[in-house]
Amino acid sequence: MDKEQFIKRLTELRINKGVSARDMSLSIGQSASYINNIENGVNLPSMNIFFYICEYLDVTPREFFDTENHIPDKYRELMDLTKSLNAEQLNILISLVKMIKN
Repeated sequence: MDKEQFIKRLTELRINKGVSARDMSLSIGQSASYINNIENGVNLPSMNIFFYICEYLDVTPREFFDTENHIPDKYRELMDLTKSLNAEQLNILISLVKMIKN
């Protein structure tokens, strides 16, 4: 993931959470303009702050970098719910998802 993709992903996840860059910055213990500076390409977070960002956004670092997963918390919820399903129930769910996708 390059810098532009990182910025795009951070912005996407922040907007999905429904918070402003300022509120997010202050919530992770940074200056009010911190996230705005990242989203404008001025700087990138340290690894330590990146983990705070992931925690704030309620995503794992892996989910952050999975740009095909636009709503990680919903995907994680669905995966957790499927763990208790038996094979027949999973086949029904798979069929339903295929039907919805088409």
